[in-house]
Amino acid sequence: MSARESISYNIRVLRVAKGMSQERLALAADIDRSYIGRIERAKENLTIGALEAIAKALEVSVADLVSQPPEGAPPPPALRAGRKPKAESR
Repeated sequence: MSARESISYNIRVLRVAKGMSQERLALAADIDRSYIGRIERAKENLTIGALEAIAKALEVSVADLVSQPPEGAPPPPALRAGRKPKAESR
């Protein structure tokens, strides 16, 4: 797995584990949502500034994002599609 693929994998795994959409991560990191998508697909070269912003938004260290995933690690699960249901008003 290349460095770009490792970072992409780690960002997606951490984002999904936190239940964050790409849009929510992009807003928290002050990065364009389509850029997050390209990063997660390993189609974009990530800047150090963006890496730091994503790590901060995910509340992890930059080292967590650049670490090599275990060999044969399964792909991260997808989030449920659609919006979260609104809380009932009282």
